Amino acid sequence: MSVVTFENVRKVYPLGKQQVIAVKGASFGIEKGEFAAISGPSGSGKSTILNMIGLIDLPSAGSIVIDGTNVYEGINLDESQATDSRWAADSDKKKKTRTTVPAKVDKRITGLRRSHLGFIFQNFNLIPVLNVYENIEFPLLLAGKDPASKSPVDDFTKAQREEWINFLMEKVGLTDWKLHKPAEMSGGQRQRVAIARALVTKAPVILADEPTANLDSKNSEQILSLMKTLNKDKDLQTTFIFSTHDARIVAMCDHVIHLLDGEITSDEHKEGSDVYGKAEEQ
Repeated sequence: MSVVTFENVRKVYPLGKQQVIAVKGASFGIEKGEFAAISGPSGSGKSTILNMIGLIDLPSAGSIVIDGTNVYEGINLDESQATDSRWAADSDKKKKTRTTVPAKVDKRITGLRRSHLGFIFQNFNLIPVLNVYENIEFPLLLAGKDPASKSPVDDFTKAQREEWINFLMEKVGLTDWKLHKPAEMSGGQRQRVAIARALVTKAPVILADEPTANLDSKNSEQILSLMKTLNKDKDLQTTFIFSTHDARIVAMCDHVIHLLDGEITSDEHKEGSDVYGKAEEQ
């Protein structure tokens, strides 16, 4: 069963009086448990697709289904680019527009982001004043009353929550760094914190945009090996989706969607390597 499904998804950005079509009718499905990559050169649309999977960017047309939920059901995406009345101006002044969706759909998006999606960023995006344990725990403190945003971890007792966070710290090799803050850690260690934080809500999909861009080759190898190990962990059952032009990451993936100029050129299923750097050695 697909955990992410795109059906004829388009993304158009306004550029002055012109329009830039960043994604042109993309259709694909990513199955639960895959180690997948959206791959292509700069400007191919891969980050735009990852942002639409992450419900950060609104598509201009098409359908996106996350773990069985049709995210934009009930709205006309062609009409979602609306002028906000607060920015309305006379014809001789610049008008600003923003993407808008009905409150009900916005609530659905917020819930899915918390319960179904984890994010690993190039720049780690850790909170400087919090230690490792607190940074990992932070998404759990954002629980709301909306059932759509509920994570399985929300029902844990305090003791169970602590056990779960300690389990993740052990998985990423940071048990001895529990009380350290980001400034006291290397880039590779900070990325490990970011991985554990992405996993803490037990989200079924983890998104990573060029996760090794700010790491040296040794740390990149360690981080990708860790992700592959976590992907295979039956207790976690996590799907990883990368946006990357790194051939070494692509070589590790068992599903690769190749992009060029906003179009899918191939949708490839294969046996991924367990070793980061294999493509570089060939």
